Amino acid sequence: MRPKISLDQWQALIAVIEEGSYASAAERLNKSKSTVSYAVSKIEELLNIKVFDLVGRRAELTSIGSALFRQSKLILSQAAQVEERAAYLASGWEPQLRLAIEIIFPQQLLLECLQTFSSITMSPPIELHESVLGGTEELLLNDEVDLAICSQVPNGFVGDKLMHIEFIAAAAPSHPLHQLGRDLTLNDLRNHHQLIIRDSGVKRETRATWEISEPRITVSHINTSIRATSMGLGFAWFPRESIRDELESGIIKPLPLEQGAEHWTTLYLVFANPDLVGPGARKLEEIIKEALATRENADAIPVAEGQAED
Repeated sequence: MRPKISLDQWQALIAVIEEGSYASAAERLNKSKSTVSYAVSKIEELLNIKVFDLVGRRAELTSIGSALFRQSKLILSQAAQVEERAAYLASGWEPQLRLAIEIIFPQQLLLECLQTFSSITMSPPIELHESVLGGTEELLLNDEVDLAICSQVPNGFVGDKLMHIEFIAAAAPSHPLHQLGRDLTLNDLRNHHQLIIRDSGVKRETRATWEISEPRITVSHINTSIRATSMGLGFAWFPRESIRDELESGIIKPLPLEQGAEHWTTLYLVFANPDLVGPGARKLEEIIKEALATRENADAIPVAEGQAED
């Protein structure tokens, strides 16, 4: 249905309500008082409503007028957004930015980067896939994402190394493995439940290289694995940063393995189509790399005074 009320008429109504008089509204809109008054009366006529009631010599907003005020502000805001979006798209920015980020990427760092990116005027909407192993590869191969951060770069793609992720074997202090009171071998682990994060791919063909135990509990998200481990349901290899709080509070403890207690994985940033990367994807890449550089500088150990550098 074609709207009966124009944007100019809604703008006049908003101005009258916010300014408190037709004269002030006319001055704000740089229009004559009669033009503003006519716009409001036209709204009342076309919609068969009363925006104002005369109470003595004073005009007061009706309940319908109050509801229209809120809705008309939303209408004008959305209209302005459409115009801004059109200008935004004309500049070459993507209409949407689709991401696949493996769940081992530091969550807090990711959210901070997205917050910075979202603060950019008219940054595109973001669709985030929190993926695992083969799931990331499938999203790239099926052209379902524009940018991915993954531990395995699929054939036919190239990636820039972003960071190393440290994994540690850990379990709750009450777990039987911690009760042995000695360094552990991989054979010690084999009879205990290992918590595994399920490959998010449809085929689920990719398995983590550090799957040790035959009895397993497989879950879909790292947060479930952390919770289960803290309850003593099993052991797991976690990115150290993902369980930083649990390690500090003592509800999860590193396992004293003779070998394999630590495991390192490299994460790469991959564009689905490097020749068609939009400015939004490039800007997010810049934000992520700057955040990682800042983090590395903050984590660097300063040379003590008088100590020679290598």
